[in-house]
Amino acid sequence: MSEFSAASPTLRLPAFALLLAVGLAACQSAPPAAADPDFGLCRDATLQWAVGKVNDEPTIRRLKRESGAGLVNPIGPASITTRDIRKDRLRVFVDANNVITAVRCE
Repeated sequence: MSEFSAASPTLRLPAFALLLAVGLAACQSAPPAAADPDFGLCRDATLQWAVGKVNDEPTIRRLKRESGAGLVNPIGPASITTRDIRKDRLRVFVDANNVITAVRCE
């Protein structure tokens, strides 16, 4: 009987591992590319309608949607904020009566 007639057990394991690795690599997918290069960037030019409105969930959701911001940060009268600037953050400033006094991307 020839030594090449049947695959030896020591050759089967590396071949199986190689096939498994190739198969699993095919399952990986790249993250989707955003169609809009400004995706997540905050724009506050059209949000002044919110000044004077009550700070409630529907208003915050609309502000988030219209600004394109990735993060909405409500700021109360006693809130402490950092001075860092983030292009994806909308800050919604509210007074003691929970009324919006300003909206700014910062």
